[in-house]
Amino acid sequence: MTRYGVSLALLLLGSTLGAQVAEVEAPAGAPGAHSALFDAPESERVALRTEQLTAGLEAEAGPVVSRNFIDTKVFGKMERDGIPHAPLSSDREFLRRVRLDLTGRIPTPEEMRAFLDDSAPDKRAALIAELVGSDEFVDKWSYFLMDTFRANGKMSGYQLFHYMLDQSLAADRPYDDLVRDILAASAKSSNVIAAVNPIVREHVEGKPGQVENGDDLRKVHQLDTHDELTIQFGKVFLGVNLSCISCHDGAGHLEKVNVYLSEKSRADFFQQAAFLGRTRYIPHVERTEAIMGHFIVDDLGGGYDTKGSSMLRMARLGGPEGPKFLLTDELAAAEADPRDELARMLTADRQFARATVNLFWGKLMGFGFVEPYDGFDLARLDPNNLPEGWDVQPSHPELLEELAARFEQSGYSLHWLFRTICESSAYQLSARFPGEWSDAYTSYYARKYVRMLTAEELHDAIVTATGRPGSLKDGEREVPMAMQVSVPRPSGELKSFLQAFGQSNRGTVARPPVASPLQPIMMMQSSVVNDRVAAKDGSRVEKLLADFDKDAPVVDELFMASIGREPTAAEKDVALTALGQDRRQGAENLQWALLNLAEFLYNF
Repeated sequence: MTRYGVSLALLLLGSTLGAQVAEVEAPAGAPGAHSALFDAPESERVALRTEQLTAGLEAEAGPVVSRNFIDTKVFGKMERDGIPHAPLSSDREFLRRVRLDLTGRIPTPEEMRAFLDDSAPDKRAALIAELVGSDEFVDKWSYFLMDTFRANGKMSGYQLFHYMLDQSLAADRPYDDLVRDILAASAKSSNVIAAVNPIVREHVEGKPGQVENGDDLRKVHQLDTHDELTIQFGKVFLGVNLSCISCHDGAGHLEKVNVYLSEKSRADFFQQAAFLGRTRYIPHVERTEAIMGHFIVDDLGGGYDTKGSSMLRMARLGGPEGPKFLLTDELAAAEADPRDELARMLTADRQFARATVNLFWGKLMGFGFVEPYDGFDLARLDPNNLPEGWDVQPSHPELLEELAARFEQSGYSLHWLFRTICESSAYQLSARFPGEWSDAYTSYYARKYVRMLTAEELHDAIVTATGRPGSLKDGEREVPMAMQVSVPRPSGELKSFLQAFGQSNRGTVARPPVASPLQPIMMMQSSVVNDRVAAKDGSRVEKLLADFDKDAPVVDELFMASIGREPTAAEKDVALTALGQDRRQGAENLQWALLNLAEFLYNF
C-alpha cells in the first residue's frame, strides 16, 4: 500500500478529523456579532472549519464549574443573554491544547497516558503550574516576543536580547519592569546591552555613503526613527496604532474608525515622539564604514524638531515640542530624562495593563477582547460613557478591566496571567458544540475555536511525533526545535516548508497562519516530513519496529505519538493490513498518513 493509499484509506474510513481540510466558503452576507473580531465571512469560515474538525471529539460529562472571576464574567454574560456553550473539553483534548498553547509542543505518548491515568481532581491546575515557567514555555513565549519586536538582522544584539527574554520569562520578571528597561535603554554598544535592541531594530536609514566620524548622525534618520519607535511602542505596549496621526490630524480621517484618535492631532503625536527627542542612534563605524545594526544609543541630542525633514512622511510643519503623554496630557518633568518619564508614565497607565492582558488573552483564547490587538479605541471602553451612536468596543469590558487590575495587583506577573486564564473553565471548554452553532455566539467564547498550528509549532510537532530532531542553526549552536532559534534563518527545503506555513521573516508583524494549496503538497512531499518518518537514524518508527515483534502495538504507539489517541477498530484494520504487506514501509507510510491529517495540523 502506497503512502497515498494509507492516507486515502484512513480518510474514507472517516478518521475522526479526516485529512487536511480545505477552506470553506461562507454564506454571502452572513451576520457578524462582533465586527471588530472577524468580518462576517471569516467568522463563518472559522466556525464551519471548527464544526468539520471536531464532530468526533469527546467532551467531559457533567456541569461546567466556575473556577475563577473569568468564569463569573464569561458564563454570567452568556446566561444573561441566553447563549448556550460547549461542555468542558475531555482530558485528551485539554492536554494537547494546553501543551501547544503554553509550550508549542504536542504531548508525548508517555505524557498523554500519565495524564489520562491520573485521578487527582486538581490535575489540570497542577499541569498548568508545571508548564508555566518551564523551559518549553520560555522557548515559545520568547519566540513570540521576538516576533512581536520583529527581531531580525537589524538588531546586531538579537541573541543577547533573546537571552534577556529567556531569563525574564523563566524568572517571571515583572513585565512592567522589562518594558521600562526597554523604553529607557542606552548603550555604548547594542552588542553589550540587551534591552537597547528593540530601539535599534526600528532605525530608519538615512544618508548613503561613507561617514566622516563616529559622531556623524546622518546614517540614521533621527526624527523618522523617533516616529517609528513611537508607533511601535504604542502598538505593542498600549494597543493603540498611532500611524495615522504621525502623518496628519485624526479629524477628517478617523471619525468612522477610531473615535479617540479622531480627536488627536499630528501635534499630539509630535509631543509623544518628543519623549525620544534627545535620543541619538549612531551606527558603529569601522574605517568610515557604518556597521548598520550595531549601534550606540544615548540621550545627548537636542530634542524633537517639529519642522525637521522626513523620508517617510509628509513634511513636518511645526508645533509644540515638549514631551507630553498622549493618553493623559502629563508633561515630562523638566529635570528628568524624557525616556525615563515615558517609561514611568506608560507602564503606570491602566491602558498598558489592558493592552498586555488583551494580547495574551487573544493568544490563549483564540481572539482578544479587542481585535486587532493594536486597535483599541480608548473612547469606547466604558459601557456607561460612550460616544453617541457607538457601541462599546471590547466584547467583555468588565472582564477586561478586572483582568487588567488584577494583573497590576499581581506585580505584572505573566506567569500569574497565563495560569489564571488557563485554569478557567472558559479556556477549558471543548471545541465540540453539541447543538446548532450561531455566528452570534462567537464573541461570547462559547466554544474553543480551532486554530492552525504555526510554522514553528508544526515543525516541532513533527520532531516530537517522529523522534527525529531538527537541525537548525542559532548562531554557532545547533538546536532541535524551531522555537529555540533567536532569529529564523532556515535554508533549502526547511525554508520552503516553514515559509509555506507562514513563518515570518520579521520584516513585518507575524500573522496567524492561513491554509493554502501549497501546504498539503509540502506535507506530502517535503523531506521535512518524509525523512523523519523513515525507519532510520533513531526515528520513532525505527525504534518501535525494533521494540515490538507484533504489529498492533506499533500501530497504537504511532497513533498516540502523532495524534494523541488510539486508533478506531476500522483504522487499526487498515494500518495492520499495511504493516502486514511490508512491515517497515507500512509503518513509515502509516505515520506519514497520520501527520497529514488535520487532526495533527490543528489545535483544538
